[in-house]
Amino acid sequence: MPTMTAPHTDLLALRSEFPILEHTTYLINNSLGAMPRAVHGEMEAFADAWGKRGVRAWAEGWWEMSAETGDLLAPLLGVRPGAVSMHQNVSVAAAIFLSCIDYPAERNKIVYTALNFPNVMYILEGERRKGAEIVTVPSDDNIGVPTERLLAAIDERTRLVPISHTLFRSAFVQDAEAIARRCREVGAILLLDVYQSTGAVPLELEAWGVHAAMGGSVKWLCGGPGAGYLWVNPEIAGSLRPTLVGWQADEEPFTFRPGPIRYRQEPAWRFLTGTPNVPALYACRPGYKIVAGVGQKKIRERSLALTDYLIALAEEAGFEIRTPRDHKHRGGTVSVFHPDAEHLCHELIAREIMCDFRPNAGIRLSPHFFNTEEELEHAVATLKELTGK
Repeated sequence: MPTMTAPHTDLLALRSEFPILEHTTYLINNSLGAMPRAVHGEMEAFADAWGKRGVRAWAEGWWEMSAETGDLLAPLLGVRPGAVSMHQNVSVAAAIFLSCIDYPAERNKIVYTALNFPNVMYILEGERRKGAEIVTVPSDDNIGVPTERLLAAIDERTRLVPISHTLFRSAFVQDAEAIARRCREVGAILLLDVYQSTGAVPLELEAWGVHAAMGGSVKWLCGGPGAGYLWVNPEIAGSLRPTLVGWQADEEPFTFRPGPIRYRQEPAWRFLTGTPNVPALYACRPGYKIVAGVGQKKIRERSLALTDYLIALAEEAGFEIRTPRDHKHRGGTVSVFHPDAEHLCHELIAREIMCDFRPNAGIRLSPHFFNTEEELEHAVATLKELTGK
């Protein structure tokens, strides 16, 4: 059997913060992160504010929650506070950013890879109506796309490069810094989808030169649904004029002045829309605080150790791995391929081993900082039993 890593007693102590770990082998943190126990208190605080304070709750914190909650994410994104706005999901965040972009004939290309999350592709297809030409950079192995191939596709006609930092099927991590550098060289805008990265892979968006990024709280942040986010680099935020907008973005919303909007200058507010998703903003905060408290460096070290161990266990058992071995290009998920992967996934879930299935990837197993080597051994041993290996 592969060698186990040294125990992280401080991280294991945090297991008690996640109730589902008491009865479930939870290896699906790339899909829906485990709920922190403190969410119960946050939801009660929301109900109390609404129930006891009524409409006064807006002036007592609700109106500012979108920007203030975004500030909790700033250290995890590697950005300064004041430029992260909260939205219902990535679809909304992407649509808001895209509403700022036009496509002049001499610079109308959108470049992304064939391994982007399809949801974002669906939105980008709508940009054709605005004159955009979409260029899709192919993959040879359904695991990743060579950085050089992607960089070569980004040229002086490229307007927008909306790509995933960590790919959802394989957990392949793309070189965001190199891509950002190329975009700046040719005058293109980089919109980075960090949904599968934030909370699992360290991010330094400002230092890398990224123009904008979006993501959500459902996965590694353990923040639950309904709390997506958009970060726009302050160096470009003031020059962008979103048309998918609402009164929270206006500099004087309570004057109820007829249009056009007068945008607030603060980036976190400039990209807001209408009524915020207040319950989700309460619910996401405990996860943000726990993940930030552990820290990006420690989470990454633990993630690499656990995924190394999981890969070794799975390969020793005779399974095919469709995830990069190279730490530089590996996120927090290990994709274990098997011809009958979908059925096997259902069988694992029936045995309280939470995972999921994706075509061309197989079974995705995604340990977080609170998981143990024994849980990985249990998952692989159960797979061996189910497949007769």
